[in-house]
Amino acid sequence: MRTITSSSGQEEAVNVRRTESADAQGINGLISPEAGAVFGRVNVIHLLEKANLAVTLANEREEILAHASFFDHPVGDLVDQTCWEAFLQKHFSAETCTPLNTLFLHFFVAETDFATASANEILRAVFNAVTELEYILLLSPYAGVLEEALEEVFDPLQRLTDLECSAFICHRQEHCPKLLIRPARVEDHDDLRIFVDQTKVLSVMEQPYFLAELIQEQNEENHCAVCESDGLPVGFISVTSDVDFKQLHDSFDLSELDGLYKLDQITNADPAAPPESREDPENPQTNPQEETQLTEAGKSSAVCIQFFVIDKNHETRSVDFLPYIFTVFPDVDLCIITVPTLSPEFLLLQSCIRLPPRSTNASPPREIYVFQRSGLRSVEVRPAVAADRPAVSELVKTLSLRESLLQDLDRFYETRRDKDGEEMPGSRLVRIQLSGFSSLTDTPADGVPLQAFVSTVQSEVVGILIIRDEQDLQYLCARYNMESFIYFSHHRLEEHAHILHFVLAPSFQRCCRHLFKESLRLGHKSCLFHRLYPPHISPQNSCVHHLDILLDCAVPVCPRRQIVFPLEELGINAPSLQIRKEQAPFALSLISRKLTLEPKVTVNARIVLVGASDTGLSFLEVLCFWFNSLTLVSTHGLLSDFDHEDIGFLSTSHAYSSRDLSRVPLHSCVSVVSGKMVAINRKSKHVLVSGGVTVPYDHLVLCTGLQYQAPRPAEVNQPDSNLQLPSNLFTLNDLHDCMAARRWLSANFVELEDNAIVYGNSIDVFTTVETLLSLGILGNRIHVVFTPPEPGVSCFSDPEVEKAVATALKKAEVQVHHHCLLALMNNGENPDPLTSVTFTTDAETLSLQCGVFINLSNKAVDSEAFRSINDSFLVFDSRLVIDATFHTSDPSISAAGPLTKFSRSYYSDEWSNANFNSKEVGRDLAAMLLRLFDPTLEPAMETPPETERGKLPGGFHFLQVTKPSATQLTAPPVQKLQDSCLVTGRVETGNYFSLHLDSYEQVEALTCLSLKPLPLSNYLSLYGKQQQLLGQLSSRYRQGLIPDLHRFSDFEQELQQITSHTGDVSGQTVQGDVSGQTVQGDVSPLLLQDRSPAAEVRAAVRSSAVRYLSFNRNLLPMFAGPGQL
Repeated sequence: MRTITSSSGQEEAVNVRRTESADAQGINGLISPEAGAVFGRVNVIHLLEKANLAVTLANEREEILAHASFFDHPVGDLVDQTCWEAFLQKHFSAETCTPLNTLFLHFFVAETDFATASANEILRAVFNAVTELEYILLLSPYAGVLEEALEEVFDPLQRLTDLECSAFICHRQEHCPKLLIRPARVEDHDDLRIFVDQTKVLSVMEQPYFLAELIQEQNEENHCAVCESDGLPVGFISVTSDVDFKQLHDSFDLSELDGLYKLDQITNADPAAPPESREDPENPQTNPQEETQLTEAGKSSAVCIQFFVIDKNHETRSVDFLPYIFTVFPDVDLCIITVPTLSPEFLLLQSCIRLPPRSTNASPPREIYVFQRSGLRSVEVRPAVAADRPAVSELVKTLSLRESLLQDLDRFYETRRDKDGEEMPGSRLVRIQLSGFSSLTDTPADGVPLQAFVSTVQSEVVGILIIRDEQDLQYLCARYNMESFIYFSHHRLEEHAHILHFVLAPSFQRCCRHLFKESLRLGHKSCLFHRLYPPHISPQNSCVHHLDILLDCAVPVCPRRQIVFPLEELGINAPSLQIRKEQAPFALSLISRKLTLEPKVTVNARIVLVGASDTGLSFLEVLCFWFNSLTLVSTHGLLSDFDHEDIGFLSTSHAYSSRDLSRVPLHSCVSVVSGKMVAINRKSKHVLVSGGVTVPYDHLVLCTGLQYQAPRPAEVNQPDSNLQLPSNLFTLNDLHDCMAARRWLSANFVELEDNAIVYGNSIDVFTTVETLLSLGILGNRIHVVFTPPEPGVSCFSDPEVEKAVATALKKAEVQVHHHCLLALMNNGENPDPLTSVTFTTDAETLSLQCGVFINLSNKAVDSEAFRSINDSFLVFDSRLVIDATFHTSDPSISAAGPLTKFSRSYYSDEWSNANFNSKEVGRDLAAMLLRLFDPTLEPAMETPPETERGKLPGGFHFLQVTKPSATQLTAPPVQKLQDSCLVTGRVETGNYFSLHLDSYEQVEALTCLSLKPLPLSNYLSLYGKQQQLLGQLSSRYRQGLIPDLHRFSDFEQELQQITSHTGDVSGQTVQGDVSGQTVQGDVSPLLLQDRSPAAEVRAAVRSSAVRYLSFNRNLLPMFAGPGQL
């Protein structure tokens, strides 16, 4: 917070922040006639949507005192936004203004008393926020009188012609001048200690004269400098040319740095040597002659910042040190800075390039950042021309997808169109309806428009971007939460494009935001989309280098939960085919104008996750755009190209399907190490994985969950590691195990007559039996052997479902055996292959011939995981013990999911992570970790249900949604009300549906059993909803108006209403309210005649619902809109 003073002497504590859409009403209240005379008529929401930078000045009470919006082109239609440079040079004396260092003020309003102080404070903040910014212009076709506050901060532009317009300029030097850099002197020590002590740098605290010694020891190799503001030192830097390049080369990938290219040649001196012998991160070998060459090369190519500190009020000008460093060391090309991985990213690092480690298992405890001398040059972005073709070819010559890029570039040169572009599904002439407007778009027969832009430095091409007009806006709007970032109604259809190719030389990766900003301006675009397809989807024809640089400039757009439309009932009112037709899944990222000047702070901490469980995947989904170093250790890696429904055997929680995983960029943002964790070294902070791989960590997260354990006959006393398992015995825990079992069964068992034995006591037993039946195995060959159940625990919470499954097993002639424990395999003889098994029961011994044995029993902590946890002395009490913040006894190690239990000090043994939705637990874990790096984050309050689904014997599709509940109730269970359960259909007819309402008439559980596939996303949206939001569902059920919840068409429509999160508190459906009124604008005047508080609430809700339905007309065409009745 800073303090400003009004013209009357009143002081106010204020904060300058980025403007939010919620500020629009307050900004409208500040608009004066003087502002309109200079800036013209303004739509504030549209302005905020298109501005490159919009800032608001607010006080402690969040009252808006001032606002300013900045663009990368002049106001109005004074000149086309692509041509303002030539226009400016022709009419004004402004030769130094370039797109890189110039912004244009499009709007400014302020409280009258605080106008002058607000203008100064906003301009200071803007110059601080945009490092490259040197000038702010006010160039408007409206020749109005400038208000007094702007007159004080803007100077008239020197005119060369008599053009009638408003033209003013504001210089950085007047508000946030560059810092003066000079050599450090010993007498600076006392001034430096004033702010250095505030930083609590350990080396300075332990050695009071550390800075003085650094300054005194300056020589040709070591240099110290300070930066001054108003004659006082406010920053200090120490640079040395004594760099250990051999160590850097062994730990980091330096191959793409031009200044170190010579170094790589020296290291790989023998071109005939095999690749594995050239580089061994574990045991680097360099002969003495090479070491001498490396050192000499390093001395002549780079310097290293060994100490840096700056006052926080001047931190935004940290980059002023960089030109000075290259002046002092004229022969070097690189400036290197290393920081600990747990160090937060400060502003100087945002101007540098982060180099990745050579491998996950060789990741050092420090990060390296590099700034190249060439980065001091000015970057220009312009449309590509044919003469650029050879330079672009040279730029991309080492990339695997270069041919695809060059082909699209040639198409741009020839026709400016993508001839191979895919047309939208269905008719080429389609009506687009987005965000309250509609238009006709015709996909031309000769292709989709292409645009290509190159980034140049001193006429040398260093980057290229090729974009294509976006043709699938309906699909994107329907499938992704686009409205979280942009309002479609303020963007024309032709302003959207998606990125085909993007390549930028490593030296200029810090300029990638400028490349995107200029491409949007020159291409008359406002939004760029990037589709990231998973590796198993081919062909991959988008050349992006580097992907992490692009993702750093973009924001991830989350998928929307989809409505399953009852197409037969809706008929012509169903959404268009363009929305419903499935495309190959992809992760979507967005770059818009207002994001091009918004820096993204990333975290370098090394996060290692063990276990690809639902909890772990949810954890990674949240963190993948925040952290540079995410590593997943999983037994079989990351399986995202197969689905549970396709493979069968195991039930699923509906947390992640293959499509869900494909829409999260885990493959690109997460390093995957395949193997099992076998040891944890807490002292050295690394995990040992099977195969000898060592994975270092700063924060270790354990989410291994529980697994079915290999069966152990009663007489076997061998440890698990020495137990030999038969080749026809399968313990199924994940998709990899299920795929292996399915392949083996298809190749070795289906055509035989041996028995298949399914052993266990969970819902997975029933889904496995259904899979065996679907493979063509006769029911009389299948034996289901149930282990003794735990007291009070049943596979199904609904007895009707249990009864239906038992009947289906009997009808299929599946043999069922209860209360059995495995006693012998092959009568204790050679265990492979398994031909017979013996079980003990409550009565006589059961002996069965066996062709395949599928084990689904004894779910517990994996033996290797237990050994790793136990040997590292983490507290383990039947489960890994954690506290309320997911921490184990080691603060660097967290854990979540069924693997864990809460400490006994909480006296809540009946509750654990296993009682809650795994996806929710993973998100809470991620939020807890993020708070370590950003304490301002607020936790999500949503509590999703536990979900279980699968296909059961008899062809039944099963879904069970329940409220999280304690494992062991400490009090008698509360009896449900007599009318709290709504049941329709029968299990015999395959249309059973049961809804349970709690005492507040909210849906707390539902069970579905159907012979037809279930609209899962629709039914999951019911959980937690009040029955009134379902159109007085409870009373209508009691009146006999709902004979079948599966088939009731109104119920289906109301499910869609719930999906849109709209409803009427009076209990009437939105459709019913709208259909009875003629709505003009937002709401009918008839609804406003009754001025009682309840009526006003109803009118407000109805108005909101009507606006929502109008806004989402393309998704909800079955609802009547304003003026349609």
